Amino acid sequence: MVAGFCAAVALWLVLDPSLARLLVEWLPYLARGFAMNILISVLAMAGGTLAGVALGAMELSRMRLVRAPAVAYVQVFRNAPHLVLIFATTYIFPFEIVAFGHYIPFPDWVKAVIGLAIPASAHTAEITRGALQSIPTPQWDAARGLGFSRIEALRFIILPQCLRRALPPWMNLYASICMGTALASLVGVHELLHAATDASTAVSRTDFTVLTYVTVLFAFFLFCYPVSRLTQRLERRLAR
Repeated sequence: MVAGFCAAVALWLVLDPSLARLLVEWLPYLARGFAMNILISVLAMAGGTLAGVALGAMELSRMRLVRAPAVAYVQVFRNAPHLVLIFATTYIFPFEIVAFGHYIPFPDWVKAVIGLAIPASAHTAEITRGALQSIPTPQWDAARGLGFSRIEALRFIILPQCLRRALPPWMNLYASICMGTALASLVGVHELLHAATDASTAVSRTDFTVLTYVTVLFAFFLFCYPVSRLTQRLERRLAR
């Protein structure tokens, strides 16, 4: 079906060369917008992963004062809509920060990174917790018998095994966060969807508008589909 859709678009461009020329002219502009999508997704997942791993470990703590806040955070933000969090961070954080008498701008794209890092951290926490709980209890006992502390056992024995089990769902989460970056256009971030709207407005042709948004669809598909396929391969390999 995808191949047929691509063939239809290619035929459309062949039959209308002027439309193809317009698309070629605007492709660099669209590509710069998509680069922002990739940047936001990478930074959001990096921050979300660091926070999520810590939260996942906290969820398994024996101390209620450590465990309860982590569980509450995960339950709230794992089910929060991405768009709501992006809007919240956009208006909660200031547009400028005053530091030593200097005004430092706080860009909207950074706020979008924070807005997407919050659900990413909550989902990563659940992935981490599930991976940790999948490790058989005798491995903890064996580590304790060898003289490892709980932190040392976690670092040197448990986490290396968890990494393999957590990687496929983590990659699926990254694809979801990457597609969610398109929501940043609603708060003024100049990413691919925003660039497509600019191009559509400038050209003012209905057929070009349709083609532009088809291009947006293809860009996300070509970026996220290989991630999805690699995730499936890793899952099959781990199942064996």
